[in-house]
Amino acid sequence: MQSIGIDMGGTNIKGVLINEDGTILHDMQCSTNEKEATYWKEVIADMLHTLQQKSGSKHTPVGLSAPGLAGSNNDCIKLMPGRLAGLENFVWADYLKTPTWVLNDAHAALMAEAKFGAGKGYGNVILLTLGTGVGGGIMINGELHQGLLNRAGHMGHVMLNADSDEYDVTHMPASLEDAIGNCTIAQRSFGKFYSTYELVQAYKEGDTIATYVWLHSVKRLAVALCSFINILSPDIIILGGGIAQAGDDLFNPLDGFMNIFEWHHSGVRTPVVQAIFDEYSGAVGAASFALHKTLPN
Repeated sequence: MQSIGIDMGGTNIKGVLINEDGTILHDMQCSTNEKEATYWKEVIADMLHTLQQKSGSKHTPVGLSAPGLAGSNNDCIKLMPGRLAGLENFVWADYLKTPTWVLNDAHAALMAEAKFGAGKGYGNVILLTLGTGVGGGIMINGELHQGLLNRAGHMGHVMLNADSDEYDVTHMPASLEDAIGNCTIAQRSFGKFYSTYELVQAYKEGDTIATYVWLHSVKRLAVALCSFINILSPDIIILGGGIAQAGDDLFNPLDGFMNIFEWHHSGVRTPVVQAIFDEYSGAVGAASFALHKTLPN
């Protein structure tokens, strides 16, 4: 069985047609650049039509991922303030004239990895997307955990210091998102760097400030991951997003810090690995979610 996934972001819209094994049979993308709603709605409708033609059926399951919190029935994005005006409460199934499952983009990335990627074969999975902000998703016993208001998985907003006077967008003091996300890189580096890529390149060259800032941020990430392990006890943790592309420069010091803070019960450590899917993770995950919702349990 095939399924269609469309991932809507502020910069690009990506679409895929996949089979039950997660193989991408066809992919396509188009820029949005935060244009007006009528533009990206039409682009998505056209993209769906093309992917339906590729699948040979108008009844191929459809999933759509986007920033924000999905509605309780996964039929729309319920909350996405300040971006993509017209997205909130827009019921895609009514517009596209076909059943359409809608979910948060980080939740979609988790679905892609858990079903077809680095988390395949595991029932309990945590995924964090490390980029401008820090998103995430939780899978428990093979099911995406969305929780009350579908807001579960926002692990970037865990608090790391209750006494801090710095608050993130959800009013959490000293959050993980502010500790490692690109959104605060200039602030954390005393105005010296403006992207994690710049910071990591300088770290590789032995720059003192870069080394301090990067390792301090990785230490905070390690503490947060060990906290998640204590709470959820996942089989595996997957890190995706642009910052995870730092590879060994992230995972080696992260392993060192986690070896200090992780609870070594029975000598078992939780593997922390890099995501396999990259730019099409949201689309593949949305397609996987639609397939999961459509096939009988």
